[in-house]
Amino acid sequence: MATLREIRKRIRSVQNISKVTRAMQTVSASRMRRAQLMTLATRPYADKSWEVLQHLAGRLSPEQRRALPLLAPRPVRAIEVLVIAGTRGLCGGYNHNVVDAALDFAAQQTVPVRFVAVGRKAREYLVRYGRQIVADFDLPDPPSAGDARPIAQLLREDLESGRADQVWLASTQFVSTLSQRPKVQLLLPIQAMGGAEASTSGVPYIFEPDAESIIEPMLRRFLDLQVYRAMLEALASEHSARMVAMRSATDNALRLIDDLTLGYNKARQEAITKELIDIVGGAAALAHAKA
Repeated sequence: MATLREIRKRIRSVQNISKVTRAMQTVSASRMRRAQLMTLATRPYADKSWEVLQHLAGRLSPEQRRALPLLAPRPVRAIEVLVIAGTRGLCGGYNHNVVDAALDFAAQQTVPVRFVAVGRKAREYLVRYGRQIVADFDLPDPPSAGDARPIAQLLREDLESGRADQVWLASTQFVSTLSQRPKVQLLLPIQAMGGAEASTSGVPYIFEPDAESIIEPMLRRFLDLQVYRAMLEALASEHSARMVAMRSATDNALRLIDDLTLGYNKARQEAITKELIDIVGGAAALAHAKA
C-alpha cells in the first residue's frame, strides 16, 4: 500500500500536469480563434474563385480544355497525394486520422502512389509506414499565400511533366471546434464544369481580353488558393483538436487529484486510528501492569 508521502508526491505531480495542460489549452484556444478567423475569411474568396473558374471553363471548347494540363483528364498511371497534417502532437487523433485517410485511399489504388508531406507529423507517419515521399514542407503558424505557392508549383510541375496523372489532397476540413473532418479529394486535374452547368448561376461576366487568355493564370492562382485554404483549414483543425485534448487531459487530471486526495485522507485517517489504538492499548497495558 502506498505511504502518505508517496500519495502526496503523486498529488503534486498530477497538479503540475494539470497546470501544464490548462496552459496549453489556453494557448491552443487563442491560436484556434486566430486560425478560425483566417479560415472563415478565406472561404468566400475561394468559393467565388471557383464560380468564376467554372464560367471560364464553360467558354472553352473540349479541344482547348485538353490543351491545358491543369484541366485535361488523362489515363491514370501514377498518383500523387498531398498530405497536410500537424507540426506537433498532443492533439488527440488529429494527425493519425488524416494520415490514415491518405493511406486508406492509397491502398485502394491500382497504380503507384507517391506522397508530398506538409507538416512534421505527416512526414513522420509516412516514413514510419515506409511510403515514398517526393517532397516535404513545414506548416507555418500562421501560413501565408507565399508558403502555399512552392507546394502548388511542385504539384503543378509534376502533373505537367507526367510524373503524376492525378493529384489528390488529404487534409482536414474545419467544421467546428469539436468537429474536424478528414477527407481526400481530387485536386488536379481541376474538375471544372463547363457549358450550361457553368452558366446556371445567372451572373454575367465580361472577360478582357478573352476567356482563353485568362484561364491559364487563373488555373494557377486557383491551385495556389486551394493549397493555401487547405493549410488554413488544417491549422484551425489542429489547434481545435489540441484544445479539446488538453481540456480533456485537464479534466482527467482534476478527477485524478480528487481520487488521490480521497485516498490520502483515508490513509491518513487509518494511520491516526492505528496510532490511537496503539496508545489506548499501551495505556491499558500499563494500567493492567500497575494493578
